[in-house]
Amino acid sequence: MSLPPLASGPEGPGALRPLLETVLGALEQGARARGGPLPAGGPEAVAARVRAAVGDVLPPEGDPDALRALVHTVAEGAADPADPLCAAHLHCPPLAVATAADLAASALNPSLDSWDQAPAASELEALVTRTLAQEAGAADALITTGGTESNQLALLLAREAHGGVRLVCGSHAHHSLTRAAWLLGMPEPVVVPAPDGTLDPAALKAVLTELRGPLIVAAGAGTTDAGLIDPLPEIADLCAAHGARLHIDAAYGGGLLFTDLHRPKLTGLERAHTVTLDLHKLGWQPVAAGLLAVHDPRDLRALRQHADYLNADDDIEAGLPDLLGRSPRTSRRPDVLKIAVTLKTLGRTGLGTLVDRVCARAQEFADLVLAHPAFELHAPPTISTVLFRPVGASDDTVAAVRRTLLQDGRAVLGRARLGGRLWLKATLLNPHGRPGDLATLLNLVEGSTPR
Repeated sequence: MSLPPLASGPEGPGALRPLLETVLGALEQGARARGGPLPAGGPEAVAARVRAAVGDVLPPEGDPDALRALVHTVAEGAADPADPLCAAHLHCPPLAVATAADLAASALNPSLDSWDQAPAASELEALVTRTLAQEAGAADALITTGGTESNQLALLLAREAHGGVRLVCGSHAHHSLTRAAWLLGMPEPVVVPAPDGTLDPAALKAVLTELRGPLIVAAGAGTTDAGLIDPLPEIADLCAAHGARLHIDAAYGGGLLFTDLHRPKLTGLERAHTVTLDLHKLGWQPVAAGLLAVHDPRDLRALRQHADYLNADDDIEAGLPDLLGRSPRTSRRPDVLKIAVTLKTLGRTGLGTLVDRVCARAQEFADLVLAHPAFELHAPPTISTVLFRPVGASDDTVAAVRRTLLQDGRAVLGRARLGGRLWLKATLLNPHGRPGDLATLLNLVEGSTPR
């Protein structure tokens, strides 16, 4: 029996070429078999198809058709973020150039826990993270797996900098913040009202006036539910006046930094001690592509660790970079490569154009909702999220409409509860979407709503 080929080394490209043809063919055929944004039939039907395709997960003898069969199965059973009717979550369709770069990262397989495993990738990461940090008004940044890890790191750095800290956040804050406080053994977070979906400065001021001890305030720039942005300058002023640390979760809204048209919405971001960014949202990267930007690089000392086999003192003295303090993870794939390729290929103008397009599509969809007598709009979009619902429908009906569309595989919409009511959520992240797609989406909802 011959040994299976490797992806890297002199023979790697030749071994990959025919496999890539197999993968591309299976992706194409799987998408055609799916025929829409989501597989029809719901969880039971999808699970049955997967079980039938897999059969014995670990058979006694290998199956040479496994690559084609399983890629086809996953593609047929995928929620396709590139389909204009797939608009539920902050789940972007990745750029082809970023995906191609990700293939190279997988083939080369550097691990960014020591320089001798990733000589070029470690330098590339240093260059890219500093540049993106400066975009956010910060000094340095770490690559993370996304907003959840970034938010957890922000609280960890705050805790270590102040010998203990308490989180203050809005009722609209991402769940990862309160979960991070729990994981880190911090006191119960203080939750401030967000009656209109954004943090209320008056309520925050009252809390900061009353509380004692080190505090970290978490504000949002692009909420998950509605894409709203907290009043960042006012919140920064309050934090400065009360000696509180400021973290801004801009996992969604951080992409506005690339566009002159929408960048002013992030005024105040530069005053944060830490900022969460996430380029697998408004950056069109394959998951994962998160960052945590820090205003004071000295905060990163909290992550320093020593392992002689990775960062021996004499190696560091001899000039080998120490990478172990750049993440709480040890093995790390070079997610920076796809980010760097995207930034270099598109430039600020190209990325800004993509951001402007999805924001414009959201406004167009909001206008369609406003003009339609059967629907009501929650509010004009701030970024690219639109909340709407059928006029006169109960919350149960709104939820049922969404599930019907999912079950039939016709459209993927999210849900959000604001102002005491349940809304359908369209998160528009496909820059190739067309106005006609928006009308189709609205028609599908109307057709699924009982009269």
